[in-house]
Amino acid sequence: MARYRKKPVEIEAVQWWVNGDHPEDGHPEHEGRVVRYFRHPDPEYAGDKLHEPCSRIWHVHGWIDTLEGGHTVCPGDWIVTGVQGERYPVKPDIFAATYEAVTD
Repeated sequence: MARYRKKPVEIEAVQWWVNGDHPEDGHPEHEGRVVRYFRHPDPEYAGDKLHEPCSRIWHVHGWIDTLEGGHTVCPGDWIVTGVQGERYPVKPDIFAATYEAVTD
């Protein structure tokens, strides 16, 4: 099997904790443009229920539309803007293993 290395590219990213953290989302008391409020009608996603992967209540999560469809954004996830302007969430451990700060 052939092996490949990821090309070095620079991306923009911001760590998301609460509504309004992404610079394009506007005021935290309004619906974000990039990371929106998490909404789901099923009782298993009620505000006081825990999201098992991050052990936080669903009410503090966000939602982002990506090229692959919508994704839940957990507090602490990084919102990456890719090379073609696409946005997607990245878990903190994956972000730390994949990206490093760019210094001038």
